[in-house]
Amino acid sequence: MQQKQLEPVEPKEGVEWYLNEKEHENSPATVKAHEYRLNHFIRWCDQNSIDNLNTLTGRDLHRYKQWRRDDGDLNNVSLQTQLGTLRVFLKWGAKVDAVAEGLHDKILMPQLNKGENERDQKIDPEMAFEIINYLRTYKYASRDHVLFELMWHTAARLGGMHSLDVDDYHPNESYIEFNHRPETDTRLKNGFDGERPVALGEDVCTILDDYISNTRYEVTSQERRPLIASKDGRLSKSTMRQHIYRITHPCWHGAGCPDGKDELECEYSSNVDKAGGCPFNYNPHAIRRGSLTYHLLQDWSKENTSERADVSPAVLEKHYDRRTAIEKLDQRRQDVKKL
Repeated sequence: MQQKQLEPVEPKEGVEWYLNEKEHENSPATVKAHEYRLNHFIRWCDQNSIDNLNTLTGRDLHRYKQWRRDDGDLNNVSLQTQLGTLRVFLKWGAKVDAVAEGLHDKILMPQLNKGENERDQKIDPEMAFEIINYLRTYKYASRDHVLFELMWHTAARLGGMHSLDVDDYHPNESYIEFNHRPETDTRLKNGFDGERPVALGEDVCTILDDYISNTRYEVTSQERRPLIASKDGRLSKSTMRQHIYRITHPCWHGAGCPDGKDELECEYSSNVDKAGGCPFNYNPHAIRRGSLTYHLLQDWSKENTSERADVSPAVLEKHYDRRTAIEKLDQRRQDVKKL
């Protein structure tokens, strides 16, 4: 078969064409997510003097994969998502004669160990804020919006979210209380020792105000008004877990499937009960782990972070602090400047 005649195109220009095309077919959140990921590819091309997409080979893509993993300190799930976007871009590029046909298939996607992924997985801040931006834009003040954003903002466990009542929220003082109420089957992991008030930001308070006023099902459960409610009462922890799985599907919040599947035909995205089977989404504890790491990256002290999230400093250090050695070094440098 005669090979297609390729037309030279610079990586940056090719990405700009691709994003312009996406703008007519996808939400702004999707376009922004793809732009963010492909900017890393452009940066790598610049560093390696690749000025024509026609010259890309499978070996180049392997080098990029290794570079991106190290440069971003990415776990396999995050790397899957980033490489998935590149695959979609290269598949499109073949249609406009920018890259060789089938080049996208030469990207070797990392294999995921689901068990290991569940233990060590954390959502990266950039992904968390992509999801929050999508929720604020397209699902504002919905139950899913409140569930995810409040979990990220407070670093709460799933059991803590399940325990919340409307009356636990204090809008005038901008905080929410986590209370242990075993008599009505809403327990905190550390019992009464886990009870605490948690300060909320102004944006989160506004979202909660709008949710309670306009969106929340006005129901009671055991003479209490659950904050995260269904039409039948308090949303169960298992159902909350399934919703977190669904919310964090890349295709659900506009990032596109790393495997290139059609969202409407994917068994994981079309059925909330199977949402946990997707290899690219996040479990609730990954939200907590990512949030705690982000708190530390924002120069919160370990003492304040541990009190906010009901975790001892020792456990925080051992199980939740996922800052890289370089990130810790950069933060220490800022402290040195204060001397």
